[in-house]
Amino acid sequence: MLRASLILLIGLFTLAACETPVTTFGPDGKPLPKIYRIAPRDVATIQYRFLDSMNALRKAAGAPPVALNALLNAAAATHSRDMSIQNRPWHFGSDGSSPVDRVERTGYSGKTLGENISETYETELETLAAWMKDAGTRSVILDPAATEIGFSWFQEPNGKIWWTLVTARGAASAAPQG
Repeated sequence: MLRASLILLIGLFTLAACETPVTTFGPDGKPLPKIYRIAPRDVATIQYRFLDSMNALRKAAGAPPVALNALLNAAAATHSRDMSIQNRPWHFGSDGSSPVDRVERTGYSGKTLGENISETYETELETLAAWMKDAGTRSVILDPAATEIGFSWFQEPNGKIWWTLVTARGAASAAPQG
């Protein structure tokens, strides 16, 4: 009897693993996005996975690697939250601030080079891939002058993610060569 129960239980688990995912559709008839939930414990993992992927792309393009910078991460996080509050992806803060303004407010002493933003339900790597498809955002990622980045996001309760990437040239690197 125990053996039969175990076989039945294993069979049920096997069938449950074969379950076909259910696609839900919105009022417009299009499939709703799959939500990528980010837990607070995932911050470092996501930032370093993004950094490693970005550096692999930079290496392939002949650009030097970049490093994460805590001040730039703070500027990116602030802008991601602000875009959510404004409910629009754009490069200006609700107070009229530019990427340069936001980076300066953190006390960062290097030079801000660029900013990429996104409003999506996609992962950080899907977002990086989407940025690589556009010439403007790709140029920010592959800018050979960049030495440091800030990368952060804000996730709304509904799952929407507001991603921000800030690139910069560190103060030690910003000094004229020669």
